[in-house]
Amino acid sequence: MAAPAVLGGVPAAEATDRQKIKAIVAASSGNLVEWYDFYAYAFTSIYFASAFFPSSSPTGQLLATAGIFAMGFFMRPLGGWLFGWLADKRGRKLSMMVSVLLMCAGSLMIGLLPTYETIGVMAPVLLLVARLAQGLSVGGEYGTAATYMSEIAGRGRRGFLSSFQYVTLIGGQLLAVLVLFALQHLLTGEELRAWGWRIPFLLGAAGAIVAVLLRGGLEESGSHDTMQRKEAGSLRALLLHKRALLITLAFTMGGSLYFYTMTTYMQKFLVNTMKLDLKSVSTVMTLALIVFMLLQPLFGALSDRIGRRNNMILFSGLAMLGAVPLLSSLSLVASPSAAFALIMVGLVIATFYTSISGVVKAELFPAEVRALGVGLPYAIANALFGGTAEYVALSFKSYGNESLFFWYVAVMAGVAFAASLWMPDTRKYGYLDGNGRMSD
Repeated sequence: MAAPAVLGGVPAAEATDRQKIKAIVAASSGNLVEWYDFYAYAFTSIYFASAFFPSSSPTGQLLATAGIFAMGFFMRPLGGWLFGWLADKRGRKLSMMVSVLLMCAGSLMIGLLPTYETIGVMAPVLLLVARLAQGLSVGGEYGTAATYMSEIAGRGRRGFLSSFQYVTLIGGQLLAVLVLFALQHLLTGEELRAWGWRIPFLLGAAGAIVAVLLRGGLEESGSHDTMQRKEAGSLRALLLHKRALLITLAFTMGGSLYFYTMTTYMQKFLVNTMKLDLKSVSTVMTLALIVFMLLQPLFGALSDRIGRRNNMILFSGLAMLGAVPLLSSLSLVASPSAAFALIMVGLVIATFYTSISGVVKAELFPAEVRALGVGLPYAIANALFGGTAEYVALSFKSYGNESLFFWYVAVMAGVAFAASLWMPDTRKYGYLDGNGRMSD
């Protein structure tokens, strides 16, 4: 059995709330910076596209920047494997430090990158390199941070404390929106296109340095004995836990698709299908995301009372039954207030999953492959189902069958529902508390 995580010289279970909160803040600070940087690219690309892609077509320029954004998404599985191995073999703290430093390098590189006019074709090539680094970093951040936060949280409040991973994930997205909003009011459109778009990336690089300093004071949650085992961080050892792997894949398939549908894609859905104006859409989605962010600790605490398995049954069951009627109803409403109410219903359902997204997977794997087990299958399923949600939805719409996308979301939620029923009650059989091994 792995040694328990230690905080302030005592086992995490015996650490004070102040010690735990300090560790959670330091760990999640990097998560906020990582997701801020990742979304800053998406939100500012409309301003810098012409600087890297000399095309007479603005649409062509945006498509090129979107393609590079997608490439960053598909670097996540490699990041999940690389940083998962590093965390299990060399320590969670080291993996989190390297991850946020890589994001810092990518953001700084974009913020200082010469344009096509200055260095020619090397400009878009270097932009791609920077985005690949950021994608690698984000892919590694999820599994390692989820593992660390789950291990140091201790029994009884693990769901509540681990929920701050998604608080900072959503917070990073909101921070990127707010920075761009401020720049749009402080600078002219011409200034933003000329140099103002660089500011969010430079701020992200500075924030990453702060996160590095905070994480530098963390205590390692993995035990030295566990990291010295030959199976630590091994793909071969991970494959021995087939049941946990399949459950993690299924949870991410349904959870990520549903999450991206109700957040990222929803902005385009409100404009293209509901025909709301852009200002109203921005207001609705910003308010919805703020409420969604604040709900995470409440639902994380709920999982501490009813168990992670029951949280997942509620999420996947409600999403499976509610996706089609909810999205169909959204497509028929015409007022922003009605849209907000329906979106919040969808996000409340999502919160049963997002609040425990990391810890529910961490409890399924032993310490020697925990970061790898959480990060790698998540990154694969997230790229295939979360990263493609918008493309699949728009494809169905272009063929005149948008409602088929609603059924697609419901079916994937059904896959997660089946996995929820197959999942053991981790209060009895989870690895984090050493209550016994899962049967594969």
